[in-house]
Amino acid sequence: MNAAASCVVFAYSEVGARCLGALFEAGVDVRLVVTHEDDPNEQRWFASVAEVARGAGCPVVTPADPAEPALLSRLAALAPDFVFSFYYRCMLPPAVLTLARRGALNMHGSLLPRYRGRAPVNWAVLNGETETGASLHYMVAKPDAGALVDQQAVPIGPDDTAFEVAGRVADAAVTVLRRSLPQLIAGTATATPLDLARGSYFGGRKPADGEFQLDWPAARIHNLVRAVAPPFPGAYLRLGELVLRVHRTRRLEEAARPATRAPCLALDDGRLFAECGDGARLEIVEAYLDEARLDPARFIKTFGHGPVPARPQSRAQARA
Repeated sequence: MNAAASCVVFAYSEVGARCLGALFEAGVDVRLVVTHEDDPNEQRWFASVAEVARGAGCPVVTPADPAEPALLSRLAALAPDFVFSFYYRCMLPPAVLTLARRGALNMHGSLLPRYRGRAPVNWAVLNGETETGASLHYMVAKPDAGALVDQQAVPIGPDDTAFEVAGRVADAAVTVLRRSLPQLIAGTATATPLDLARGSYFGGRKPADGEFQLDWPAARIHNLVRAVAPPFPGAYLRLGELVLRVHRTRRLEEAARPATRAPCLALDDGRLFAECGDGARLEIVEAYLDEARLDPARFIKTFGHGPVPARPQSRAQARA
């Protein structure tokens, strides 16, 4: 690899840390790493970009805004061949993109042009997709819209969580970067314009988006649980004053609920089920009530033996 090729890297999260490591391994001259300060209110499940950079002796900065004049001046002085963005959480302004003499490229966690925008892995799982991937593309002013250099698909199984899929996407991102670097540096990489009309765009997600209702179809609940399972904020169901946090479910093709029974939670042979709005059942494999795991004994102590409707009116009534 030609060590004369230089770059500045904007990066965060697992994909950011691993792709940055791939650049160091390839002998690219990484002149500066721009990353974020960790949010103390967020569970960090991924490697630290700053630690990877400092371990390689590379300078690190954490500006609040990538358009800060001091940062732009520093980037201009560095005169990088490339600017890379690997899961950096801010859109890079045109003033940064134009400083890359040979191109500014982003690694996105989907098969572009599908799932442009925020939280692409979570949205793909939420929508019941059977595959997603990682895409390396040139950056333009519009998000995730520049020409595609390369991409790699990964499967999504019917019970996979977004966390599990994110690990595969990180693997795919490193594969794509390693495969593309020689051509990028040699100036022989090709790029295909994205047909945005054939794609999709999704916004960010908030913890409140994890709430579900038992009258939803079973597949919709199952996909939400998978999409936001820890280390993401998680899916939850309000039962009056109680909040049931559901971390894992299993779809059942058989054993539909009785037609005369409304959507509810129910115990059956020592297993907890959500009986859903479409008549299908979900087994609730892992759930927590008031931060303690909900097992059959705790279910009976809290709710009794009978089915629990979706919204008991109060804690006292829920235990009646």
